[in-house]
Amino acid sequence: MEDKEKLKKLSAALSQARILLAADIEESMLSNANLNSIVTELIENHKNDAGASIASKDELYAIIAGLSKEKIPKSVEVLHKSEYSPTASEVESRYAINKRDGDISEGTASAFVEYFNDRLHRIKEIISYRRPNFFIAPSISSTKAYTSGREVVISGMVTSKIITKKGNLMVIVEDETGEIRIVFVNGSSYSSKQLFESAKKIINDEVIAVKGKISNQFMIPSEIVWPDVPVIEPKSTEDDIAIAFLSDIHVGSKQFLEKSFSKMLSWINGDVGGAKSALAGKIKYMVIAGDVADGVGIYPDQEYELAIPDMYLQYKQLFSFLEKIPEYIEVFMMPGNHDAVGRAEPQHNIDEELCKDFKIANLHLVSNPCYINLHGIEVLSYHGTSLDSIIKAIPGMSYTSPEKAMVELLKRRHLSPIYGGNVIIPTKRDQLVIDKVPDIMHMGHIHKNGIANYHGIKIINSGTWQGTTKLQQRSGHVPTPAIMPVLETKTGNISALNFNDM
Repeated sequence: MEDKEKLKKLSAALSQARILLAADIEESMLSNANLNSIVTELIENHKNDAGASIASKDELYAIIAGLSKEKIPKSVEVLHKSEYSPTASEVESRYAINKRDGDISEGTASAFVEYFNDRLHRIKEIISYRRPNFFIAPSISSTKAYTSGREVVISGMVTSKIITKKGNLMVIVEDETGEIRIVFVNGSSYSSKQLFESAKKIINDEVIAVKGKISNQFMIPSEIVWPDVPVIEPKSTEDDIAIAFLSDIHVGSKQFLEKSFSKMLSWINGDVGGAKSALAGKIKYMVIAGDVADGVGIYPDQEYELAIPDMYLQYKQLFSFLEKIPEYIEVFMMPGNHDAVGRAEPQHNIDEELCKDFKIANLHLVSNPCYINLHGIEVLSYHGTSLDSIIKAIPGMSYTSPEKAMVELLKRRHLSPIYGGNVIIPTKRDQLVIDKVPDIMHMGHIHKNGIANYHGIKIINSGTWQGTTKLQQRSGHVPTPAIMPVLETKTGNISALNFNDM
């Protein structure tokens, strides 16, 4: 950005805080300066001023001079107990990473067609496998030759749903050959009421199967089938180890709960007695589901809520924490929508170039989403950006229970079924299809802890390490910060450890 443009941008940002720049400030002063950092410093300097205030040339010089001296993140003090003997340190690591970052796409119309066709075909195969006696018509267009009243099963992608003038629900489903209009009657019988309520949960762009009778140009349904996941037998390990789940650390935010996070690190290093110390000693793996840094320019006026307004320094501070994790614990960290990667999903891992100065041997940078096999237990981890659109689209969902929305994704066998709910990359193979049934499904993003069990799959939303932001206050959202779920893989027990209280 040219110095002239920088000066205009700085002036515009400060005007929102009723701070004016002195007339003698020169454009050249801003060469190589970080505007976000300057804005933060000036707002802090003038926060007690009554009415509009003026930032002088000398004041700006002093701020730029101070910022030019790199702010080294303060080191984190973590207590180590000399007598601490964690059992996990004696267990050999066994893990495998299956990244899901996909192929680079040009984003053309044909790329999107290929992307959605891949989703359609693979999820149709899942439905056929799950319901082998459910004979699906070869194509939607083939049903046009059927006589009225004939029973048929079709499968396709939902393109829209509307409430008709008579109060019925019409859902349009299509495949490559055509579309069919399915009318769910809002009737008085018990069966029609049940089917109508189920149809309300249908969402755009998901792949379903519907059984019903042809009626002229429409289909009158009798059953809806989602791909869903089978009931599985929960897995366990012979080794008495544990997996810790974290997400949404948001280092760099003024609301980052550094004290609580430091308590957690001290706990992992044995600085607590009794049964909790024994649990800490079992931790062999840690999975972090994104938004590890707060980022810069993620949402309007974010600069006013940043303690560290520089992305590089945010990661430097983060890594100063992560290096305190004992080396026998394998840490798997993916990005989220706040991190220094493109927002479109699937996301590549956090750039190795950005982190080259902070190498940690036991830290593994993975994609979002990612399958991670830990001691034979399959963990599907995804940041969870699509939970926003699922909560809005399906009746009965709310931000207070993220685990319920996670179950709905499992039922649909897709991590982000609603197109446009969040940005996606149209890869040749849809990497957001849940083709492999996990033993554990782990997400974050919502800043609310949630734990459930669905068909033998453990559902874990690991909450956040950030206090309530102004945006959350305005929306009435109440996070559950500094609560870390820990799964003991031998017994299947999950403990939600509250580091606000420890």
